[in-house]
Amino acid sequence: MGASAAVVCLGSALVACGAGDGGGGYVAVQHPASGPAVAPTGDVELIPLDPPTSASESAKGAAGNGTSGAADTRDDGSGTPAPGAGTASDAPGGGRTTSPGDADSGRTDGSSGSGTPTVAPSATPATPTEPGPAVLTVGAPARESADQRWCERVTVSFRNTGGTAVRSGTVTFGTHIIGALGIDWATIESNEELPTPIAAGAERTKTWTVCVEAWRVPLGMHVETRDVSVDWT
Repeated sequence: MGASAAVVCLGSALVACGAGDGGGGYVAVQHPASGPAVAPTGDVELIPLDPPTSASESAKGAAGNGTSGAADTRDDGSGTPAPGAGTASDAPGGGRTTSPGDADSGRTDGSSGSGTPTVAPSATPATPTEPGPAVLTVGAPARESADQRWCERVTVSFRNTGGTAVRSGTVTFGTHIIGALGIDWATIESNEELPTPIAAGAERTKTWTVCVEAWRVPLGMHVETRDVSVDWT
């Protein structure tokens, strides 16, 4: 090969290597033109490039270097990953990978991000109700004969079923005057003091001697105290 011999490498660029007239070596790089390649002049020698490797061998080489051979994941500055860039759904096993921030935003335990537990307001205590009024029930009178036919011993029980005590009151007796043939000739009323106080839920019993005027009960007649009523406060 002469002094002007040149080596031309054909690939993605056209490279010519050679020596001039006594000058130093030079390298001329020319990007391929859009038109057909221009044939070199002078004495040239064509040297073929190494054959390209297969896709599988390129992937193996990339895996050994810790990079992906399927696509370039570098960001071109536009904010959009290059085609083929891995996404959250590309995690092994098909699962989605999340960052610590994603885990915090997906809380399902009802707690706030600050870690302070939520405390439910306590129930308002019930307001105590006012006790109800006194309610006095009167039992049936128990009668006994007295020394005089115009008197009678009467025993009565009182029970307070209300919410407050009975402080005072009056008991009214209705005494019937009965003739010798059983005829009810008249009813005479008399009043006595109620045995107070009677506390809520308490019971009191008392016996009174109830009499009418003697002239109202002639010989052969008697009295029967059948009616009892109460007025209380």
